Amino acid sequence: MTSNIEAQSPGMPQLNAPAPAFEAKTTHGVKKLSDYKGKWLVLFSHPADFTPVCTTEFMAFAQAYPEFQKLNCELLGLSIDSYYSHVAWIRNIKEKFGVEIPFPIIEDLSMNVARAYGMIHPGAADTSAVRATFIIDDKGILRAMVYYPMTNGRSIPEFVRLVAALQTSDKHKIATPAGWQPGDKVIVPPPGSAEDAEKRMDEGYECTDWYFCKKAL
Repeated sequence: MTSNIEAQSPGMPQLNAPAPAFEAKTTHGVKKLSDYKGKWLVLFSHPADFTPVCTTEFMAFAQAYPEFQKLNCELLGLSIDSYYSHVAWIRNIKEKFGVEIPFPIIEDLSMNVARAYGMIHPGAADTSAVRATFIIDDKGILRAMVYYPMTNGRSIPEFVRLVAALQTSDKHKIATPAGWQPGDKVIVPPPGSAEDAEKRMDEGYECTDWYFCKKAL
């Protein structure tokens, strides 16, 4: 079975819009985007199996998998390689590095999923899909996307941090500052009117100025 797209928007996917739906063969059987409803999902592509940078990334994702699970978040890999190549690669990673890959990897020989998610960048790669990461929330909405060059691996703790930050923003209706970690103070949204700005400094927040206030959760 090759990957096929149930609903595909033209061009690049858009933040805060429904993520492109898909149904695809993976190393854990057929998976659909709708299978993940009610959970967050990190969908990430790699240029090719049996490549050194991707191998380090897959091991890092595998080692961080329990942290993602604590955030009600699943992982789903993708490359243009075949199912058989994926299986051989994850067996090789277990044999040579002692790391089990606990999440599925999409076989995308048709490149349908890669195209729907804007992973095809001919100027950036001599293989079919660049190194891209998409964070999709529990309602199927695309919340973040990051593209990396071929030569440099991703920092997996940043994706754990970003999922936690997005969930915190959703729950408390706040923003998070640069480098925020759970337990740090958060940013209160700026006031919506001049009258509210006048009141802001007396509302009990830690304010540097009317537009920049923090609080502890």
